Amino acid sequence: MRIDPVFAALSDPIRRAILSRLAEGPASVADLTASLPVSQPAVSRHLKVLEGAGLIRREVRAQQRISHLEPAALAAAGAWLDGLRATWADRFDRLDDVLDDLQRETPHDPPSDA
Repeated sequence: MRIDPVFAALSDPIRRAILSRLAEGPASVADLTASLPVSQPAVSRHLKVLEGAGLIRREVRAQQRISHLEPAALAAAGAWLDGLRATWADRFDRLDDVLDDLQRETPHDPPSDA
């Protein structure tokens, strides 16, 4: 799965708010619009971006389009971030080892009052 569209979609606070709402359960465009400070056409545009990124799926029920959260795209982004986290944790551990070695090699004489 490509994660660039996922991170692009997550860069907008309204889209993150939509995802947070959908984490509670499926919702119609009207339900989402009622909980956001933007118009229904703006919510629809945000939903298209989220759907394009694979973060949600939409289905038609009677006269409504219901949006559902798709956790697989978030899981892919999370896995990528976990890989970075592991890399940086390893680098910080190595830096700690170098700093510990330097402290052991440096004499710890108290400063003179000269």
